[in-house]
Order: sequence, then structure tokens, then C-alpha cells
Amino acid sequence: MLFNSLTFLFLFLPLCLLAYYLVPQRFNNAVLLCFSLVFFAWGGVGYTLLLLASIALNYGGALLIHAGKDERMRKYFLVLTLILNLGLLVWFKYAGFLVLNMNALLATAGFSALNVPQIALPVGISFYTFHGISYVCDVYRKLTPVQKSPVRMALYISLFPQLIAGPIIRYRQIAEQLERRRRSYDLWVSGLQRFLIGLGKKVIIANNLALAADTLWGVEFGDMSCGTAWLAIICYTLQIYTDFSAYSDMAIGLAALFGFEFPENFNFPYTSVGMKDFWSRWHISLSTWFRDYVYIPLGGNRSGVGKTYRNLLLVFILTGFWHGSSWNFLFWGLFHGVFLMLERGKVGNLLQRLPLWLRHAYTLIIIILSWVPFRAPDIQSTLHFYRRLFDFTPFQAHKYNEYLQASLMNRELLLVLLLAILGSAGFFRFAFRHLERMGGMAATALQSFSLAGYLLIFWWSVALIMAGTYSPFIYFRF
Repeated sequence: MLFNSLTFLFLFLPLCLLAYYLVPQRFNNAVLLCFSLVFFAWGGVGYTLLLLASIALNYGGALLIHAGKDERMRKYFLVLTLILNLGLLVWFKYAGFLVLNMNALLATAGFSALNVPQIALPVGISFYTFHGISYVCDVYRKLTPVQKSPVRMALYISLFPQLIAGPIIRYRQIAEQLERRRRSYDLWVSGLQRFLIGLGKKVIIANNLALAADTLWGVEFGDMSCGTAWLAIICYTLQIYTDFSAYSDMAIGLAALFGFEFPENFNFPYTSVGMKDFWSRWHISLSTWFRDYVYIPLGGNRSGVGKTYRNLLLVFILTGFWHGSSWNFLFWGLFHGVFLMLERGKVGNLLQRLPLWLRHAYTLIIIILSWVPFRAPDIQSTLHFYRRLFDFTPFQAHKYNEYLQASLMNRELLLVLLLAILGSAGFFRFAFRHLERMGGMAATALQSFSLAGYLLIFWWSVALIMAGTYSPFIYFRF
């Protein structure tokens, strides 16, 4: 079920809110758990059984770690739980990829190929697996108490706002909220506003950018001019940010409707002034997860320059493969890892001496170029696209390509591009906060404008959804 679907907006969410607020508070968790499982089962009962198996694995594993008589037993149960968690993830997400590459090696040695397993990727498995791993690791480290209630544990893993595409919430971030939550009018209103912002960002902006990006990326490389290639990657750069941050906005807003306070997952990453700064702003819950559960345990930056670079590269190799089972995601991860390594050395020292606007321009160019392997289907297509980006020779475009560019660059796309650029630069947040600080007539006008704006966003989004223009979020496939 999609957040941007009529079923969710006019059936599932109203019923869930009514049931949640009508029952006594001691039953709130049970109500949310039931609705969360229904939400997930909408995509297939088999996936739900896998989710329940993951919940049982981490619930039982944490109890065994907690009950371990000595450090050796606790570590044994931790390792066993981690192996089972990662085993499920590898089997369902990477088995086909591994066998395909093994077959390539076998073919060179003259051996017959293995059967490639045809396994459908369960929705959300990368996210709820990381939830479980962080929980058992924190129980082992004694950073959080073990959860003995199966209902609370199941709700932590399966809470529907963050179940499919994050944010990746640590158990200790909401442990107290699982036991008791305040019913606050202000939190509820802010949650509804945040949800509507995310809905509009997805339906009005991201979906229109997706239409342009997909059309442009569908042009044959032989017919693609340098300008077409740059327009394609700029549209995708804005699309992936507005799409994924929209999901996070909607997840944070929905959680607030039920009394949960989730941490931010995006902090205007396209305003960064360095790749390190970018990764402190982009998909924050994922980058901090890898920092705390991979980078620091490997030694972080405590064991010399060489091992620090090794740890960085390993983290970003894993980050790349986390997003998908193909070599272009490895390329994407290495791309970021290499620039982070460079910024730790002389390149970083040079950047610090540059004007702020130049540091920002450098970062933005690197970010845009990094999305090429993320969007391209394979390494060969990635290299072809890079060649198109930097082929400045005069290009005799086919009439189809000329028509394509002319038809795309209409007023609607230009408006969407403008909204996406201003939004990703933080313009709207800055303007609203400035008006709030002014007080008086400005603040009163802002309140009236905000109400009308939220109603317009909802009406416009529903109209587009009814017209059949909605589509799944990009990160559903990870």
C-alpha cells in the first residue's frame, strides 16, 4: 500500500486513526500493530510471514543475549542472530546476483552454469533487517534494555510509517515512546502538516520530475546530445531527493499523528559544502547506522590513515550494495568513498581555503555526477552516459530528439523544476521562519496562507492521484 494512494488516504489512515483514538490508551500498541501488519500484508501474505519471522528472530535473539551467563555466551548469541539476519537479507536480495556472477566465472573455466534462483525482493527487507540488527547490537552493548513485550517489539519493527522505506529508527530512540506516548494537539497538527508537505512533494513535484527523467533516460545514447544528458541527470537529481525526502516527511508526519517523534532523515543535502557534509545531511539514518555498526567497530579513524581509508571504502562498498544487487551500485558507493578519502587529505585542506560558493558548486557537481551509476541500469550504460555529459562537439540531433526536448521543456516542467530547486535549497523554510520572526500582521497572514496552502496541496495531490499519475517511491526497490 502506498502513502500516496486513495486507499491509504481515504480508507486505511482514517480507520487507523479512529481505532487508535477511540480505544483506551493501553490498547494503542495492539491497534497500531494490527494495522501495521494489514498495511504490510496488502503487498502479499508471504512477505508478512517473512516480516514476522524477522521479528521473532530478533526478539528471541535479544532475550538470549540478555540472559547469557557470561560474555562468551552473549557474543555467541549475538553472532548467531546477526548471521541469520544477514542470511535472510543475502538470500532474498543477493542470491540471484551472486549466482549470475558465479556462472560467469564457471563459464570461463568450462563448467556448466548453475540455475539462477528467481526470488522476488520482499518490500522493505533492507530496512526492517537493519532495524533488527541495530536492536540486538544495542542490547549486546547494553545501550538499551531488552524488550520483553512481544507486542512492543513487533510494533518497533513493523510500525507502518517507517516499515517500507525508513527512516531506520534505533530502538533506543523510541523505547520510551513504545511504552507511553503523549496525546498532543500541537504534535498532531504538526504531523498532519508534515504529511501533507510530503504528499505534495511526492505527487506534485517528484512524479512530474520522474516523467521527464524517465523520458530523457529512455533516449538512445546515439541520439542523446550533451544538453539532453545534463537535463536528464538534473531532473533525476531533483527527483530522487524530492521522492525520498517526501517519503521521510510523510513517515515522520504519520508517526507524529500517533504520538511518535522520529528523528530527521534529510537536512537539505544539496546545500552541502563537501561530501562529508553531504553524508551528514543525506539519508541520515542510514549513514549514521553504517557509522555506528560498521565504521566504528572496524576501528573508524583511530588506527592510522591507511586503515581509516580502508574502513571508509568498505563502508561505502556496503552502502552501495545495500541499495541494490548490481555492480553499478558498487560503483556508486566507491564514487562517494573515494571523494570522502580525498577530502580527508590535501583536497580537504584546499577546499577549506576556497570561497563558500565555490565549495558548494564543487559539491553539487560531484553529487550530480554520482547519481549517474545510481540511475543507469549497468556499468556500460553508466560509462556511455558520462561520455554524453562531456561530449561538447557539435551534435546533429535527430528530429525525434529535438521534439522530445521541446515537448518536455513546457511551463509545467519549468514550474516543477523551480519548486524543486527552491525547496531543496531551503528557500521555503527560510521564508516561513523569517515571516514567523517578524510577528504581527506578517505572522497572522502566514497562518492564513499556510492553511490555504495545505488545503491546496491536498486537493491538488488528490486530483493528480485520481488522474492516475501516482507511482511507487524510488526507495521501495531497496
